[in-house]
Amino acid sequence: MKAEFTAIIEAAPEGGYWAICPEIHGANGQGETIEEAKNSLREAIELILEDRRDDILRGLPEDVIRVKVQVA
Repeated sequence: MKAEFTAIIEAAPEGGYWAICPEIHGANGQGETIEEAKNSLREAIELILEDRRDDILRGLPEDVIRVKVQVA
């Protein structure tokens, strides 16, 4: 899946950086550098969305129609 999300990155008081994604509740990351914080946030977003997808798909009937749609 490919999508774009907003990353809000700020310097952490104890050093390094922390990042949040306002579109994905609970998605946050941290790192010693901005790039590390972005990568940490990216991983958090991927895990949250994968978990949500698995939750939704669990228990669906076998004959359900599943297709992918693209959002621009």
